[in-house]
Amino acid sequence: MHVCALTYGSDITLASTAALDRQPHRSLQRGPSRVFMTSLDHAVWFHRPFRADDWMLFAQQSPSAVDGRGLSMGNFWTRDGHLVATVVQESLMRPVRRIDHEND
Repeated sequence: MHVCALTYGSDITLASTAALDRQPHRSLQRGPSRVFMTSLDHAVWFHRPFRADDWMLFAQQSPSAVDGRGLSMGNFWTRDGHLVATVVQESLMRPVRRIDHEND
């Protein structure tokens, strides 16, 4: 169950890290998103046993975001400093087009 919870949780914010030059991170965003994002692939490596119901640091970075695609990586660290999982995700990023219904 802990592996499933971490895997699910790791997918929630990684794409937002790759889109930081276009909008605030999902956790800080106010109002509608300016970027449509979806995961193209997502991989998780588990390094040692852990409990997903305890505090963990999820350190994220994005070394590349270009031509509508973003690469994000993250590491999960336990409270006592052990690396328990590494994740990598490639995402598709497109500007959101707003439809103006007044001029239809």
